Amino acid sequence: MHKITVSTQQRDQMVEITAEVEKAVRDVHVLDGWAEVFVPHTTAGITINENADSDVVHDVLKRLDKMVPWREDFDRHGEGNSAAHVKASMMGASVRVRVEGRRLLLGRWQGIWLCEFDGPRTREVWIDAGPPVKRD
Repeated sequence: MHKITVSTQQRDQMVEITAEVEKAVRDVHVLDGWAEVFVPHTTAGITINENADSDVVHDVLKRLDKMVPWREDFDRHGEGNSAAHVKASMMGASVRVRVEGRRLLLGRWQGIWLCEFDGPRTREVWIDAGPPVKRD
């Protein structure tokens, strides 16, 4: 398993990590198989989304903030960051991507994104890769 570190600069931010994930796949010499990307944090998530137009990231963060505003009536969680926990749950903690020829099989406009909802922080992302899963 590989670990990468991602530093965020804002409370809500999406950071593309596709290149780092591909490097990890090459480093473990997985020719064909899969890569799993996991974030071990409860106020950050992982997603696959467009990486060609930065306006998409802006719109995603804006919509999430509208659906789960930071100043909502979350009065039970002592840290005051319940909105970050909800947004992270909406995004999910992992993605799994096929690997072929040591490259991630992503669509033309797709990238892998760390989604920060309680920054700025330094986050770990865990990347595991392996051969194809044999099925009966």
